[in-house]
Amino acid sequence: MTAAKAEGFSLTQWSTRGLSLAGGMVGRADDPSAIAYNAAGITRLPGTHVMVGYAAVVPKSTFDLYEKDDGSLSSTTTGSHVLSAPYAYLTHQLNEHLWLGLGLFSRFGLDNEFPDNWPGRYDLTDIKFQTFSFVPTLAVKVNDALSLSAGVEIMHASLTMGKQIPCFQLSGDVPAKAEDIKMTLDGSHWGVGVHLGIHIRMTDKLSLGLAYKSPVTLRIDGSADFSREENNLLAETNQVPHAVDTGVHGRVRLPDSLAVGLTYYPLDNLSFEIGTVFTRWSTFDSLNIRFDSNFESNSAKKWRNGWNFNASVEYEPMDWLALRAGVWHETPVTNEAHADFMVPGHGRTGVSLGTGLRWENWNLDIGYAHLWMRGQDYSSFEGSDLENGKSHDLSANIYSVSIGYTF
Repeated sequence: MTAAKAEGFSLTQWSTRGLSLAGGMVGRADDPSAIAYNAAGITRLPGTHVMVGYAAVVPKSTFDLYEKDDGSLSSTTTGSHVLSAPYAYLTHQLNEHLWLGLGLFSRFGLDNEFPDNWPGRYDLTDIKFQTFSFVPTLAVKVNDALSLSAGVEIMHASLTMGKQIPCFQLSGDVPAKAEDIKMTLDGSHWGVGVHLGIHIRMTDKLSLGLAYKSPVTLRIDGSADFSREENNLLAETNQVPHAVDTGVHGRVRLPDSLAVGLTYYPLDNLSFEIGTVFTRWSTFDSLNIRFDSNFESNSAKKWRNGWNFNASVEYEPMDWLALRAGVWHETPVTNEAHADFMVPGHGRTGVSLGTGLRWENWNLDIGYAHLWMRGQDYSSFEGSDLENGKSHDLSANIYSVSIGYTF
């Protein structure tokens, strides 16, 4: 299964507190992880602050697929894989108007693995895609009500993807199926984007935040390696690549997003936030890979734009204790007419809980979230050997912990 907290393959568990609050850190934006959620909020942090943390996403999913040759049903369950999302932040007040922020976090990730003999093996057996973004940011406190921020995102992406290649050879004058050939793609690249933030303290009890993250284009270069080099009649007719180790090249345009959060403080120790995130997944229209061995793989995606709606509450009954909870819902972004096994979910809902502990200059946050995901319909699936099917029983548990220090 894919990662969590945002439909598609976005990651937004950029801090433990942010996870516990279902991402409700756009209007609050008052700890170092604001660099990821809405960096304009770091002007509310005097002095120097650091935070480091780790989130683990543990997904599970089941696929029921029907094979074309005999209509037999095959059920495959995945699980127990952990997608890691570490993060680290530093904020420093330069003077009464300027703040510097440095952030390292992961914005996109996928981690899927299936048995090499499962029915969908000719489309996917495993995929691991993860990005890490380094974002130096400058925030300006215009006045007591308005703060602005701008940052440069330097993103590194790595991709590993495997699938089986069907192999046919001549037995006399008759084509006969031979043992499958495993193909593994490996590649990486760097990309650059921009982050912009606005934080408005409308009244003593009401804050508004807006945060924009630009698209990032990745031109991934790497290699294709095969379990064995062997002649294949399907390669001769350009249906599959030749089983010869070679270089590969691809292009992926990751989407931009706009987040809005409105926070209400009825009491000094109690806050509520409602928010939404619009992600322009329509930029992910295809995944095309060109092989130096004179073969090109073209896979249409044609995803839809998506919305995330979230609400959260934070209560501090004591100076050293914070209690947090959140809920969110995300609209589907995948196109069922071009469904694949990279992202088996089709919309999702999540709930989260967490706590924060404070001791002198130290902060410890612990958070948990659970996701329920709607299954994908594969009745229009374009895979070569599959009739139709569906994914179901999709869920994910997310665990996170972070520690912070104020100088």
